[in-house]
Amino acid sequence: MPDISVVIPTYNRLDTLSRVLPTLLGQDLEPSQYELLVCDSNSTDGTAEFLAGIAQTHGNIRHLAGPYSGRAAARNAGIAQARSGIVLFNDADIFASRDLLSTHLRRHRTRTGIAVVGLEVQVRDFEEYEYKRDHPDARGHLHPPSRRKLSWLYFLTGNASVRREDLLRAGCFDESFTGYGHEDLELGYRLQSLGIEIVYEPLAVNYHCQDVAYGDQKEKMRLAGRSTARFYRKHPHARVMFNLGMTPLSLWAHSALTRMPLLLGAIARSAERSRLARELLLQYHYVSGIKEARDER
Repeated sequence: MPDISVVIPTYNRLDTLSRVLPTLLGQDLEPSQYELLVCDSNSTDGTAEFLAGIAQTHGNIRHLAGPYSGRAAARNAGIAQARSGIVLFNDADIFASRDLLSTHLRRHRTRTGIAVVGLEVQVRDFEEYEYKRDHPDARGHLHPPSRRKLSWLYFLTGNASVRREDLLRAGCFDESFTGYGHEDLELGYRLQSLGIEIVYEPLAVNYHCQDVAYGDQKEKMRLAGRSTARFYRKHPHARVMFNLGMTPLSLWAHSALTRMPLLLGAIARSAERSRLARELLLQYHYVSGIKEARDER
């Protein structure tokens, strides 16, 4: 049996998946020590044919295709089929460092009752990935390297591993999160509530390749806001409300800005050149999503 199972949800991402898989196949573990479970929501871009070809020479790749309703359902399919006791989540647009899996394994072998979150480095394209891979000083840090524990707010499943038994005990991912965002944070919230400690491992490095256009960022923030409202309906606790920015102050500020279209328009026009204006506008769209989902009840 493999020591670790890597779950990779995908849908029509062959352009990046075809470059991500070689980084996972080039790990410093023996192929028999790990398996790659590509949980494919019935892609139509040639993913199945690509995986069939690569599986002829790599027996540790398994293609799990199905009519998954979103990333939560796809990841749950991978958890269900995993043959090892430790599950690592990686995405179809995230390149792995050569020792990613062995570093996660090393942490789990020291103790039980933990979820391990590694360092996810943001890159715009394959060339920037290669540069940051070869120049560690350029990677930056989301957390100080000395940090050891994280809250559920940082349980991001682009680089996170958990014992399969703990995932099953927590109930795995909530498949009602079919839009963008928070299905991983919500699982982290439940894991932490069960006493699972979320630990940070800065030596477990991977590289998230995304260059999201500003217009797409606004839509993602709106969808994330909708997921926040769903999260709060499931866990109506003050710590959820405040940590996810669903506060009376943020809701009031959104309403006030909506009543001032000239100011809102000025912020929108400044967003292309001003980072502050861009962040204000993205936050506005985030709260818009919260209110949309809240008012649909």
